[in-house]
Amino acid sequence: MSAALTKLSGLVRSFRSALVGYSGGVDSALLAVVLRRELGRGRMLAVIGRSASYPAAQWAAAQAVAAQFDVPLLELETHELEDPAYVANPTNRCFFCKTELWRRLVPVAQARGLAVVSDGTNADDLREHRPGYAAGRAAGVRSPLAEAGLTKADVRDAARALGLPVWNAPAAPCLSSRVAYGLSITPRRLEQVE
Repeated sequence: MSAALTKLSGLVRSFRSALVGYSGGVDSALLAVVLRRELGRGRMLAVIGRSASYPAAQWAAAQAVAAQFDVPLLELETHELEDPAYVANPTNRCFFCKTELWRRLVPVAQARGLAVVSDGTNADDLREHRPGYAAGRAAGVRSPLAEAGLTKADVRDAARALGLPVWNAPAAPCLSSRVAYGLSITPRRLEQVE
């Protein structure tokens, strides 16, 4: 096991229980699988926020990884398209989406007695423009990959070592990220870019 994976495993073992906001990308998939391995099925949950901005192909891939690694998975509908600030598509659009996501996921964690709410932010992400990260911090969300110092390369190496089929998958941002800033986000536009 790599030093990065050892450090991440040690960190998550310190959690009594955890929920991970799960997209099925390599970062959240690695975190979900490590949480499942270290905490067991009954002490963790991966949750996907579904809306028109989430690509159908990514949903299928996320389900496949969860099934392969016996990760308990819950799908929740999110309503960011009802938020005028999100629909306006400003440069900080992700803040409004993540605010909606955590507004839905934090109560799930509380209702199920899951002590830590987490996301797949890695150490490299902290050096980029990530307005959604601020929404997570405001909601008390932890980023175990970043906390353990895992870079994107570390994440990919660890995911490959664990046999995750998404270890080398390209970044798959939401459909809204494919609409130019300032153009409103509508279901029709999202269908066109998918």
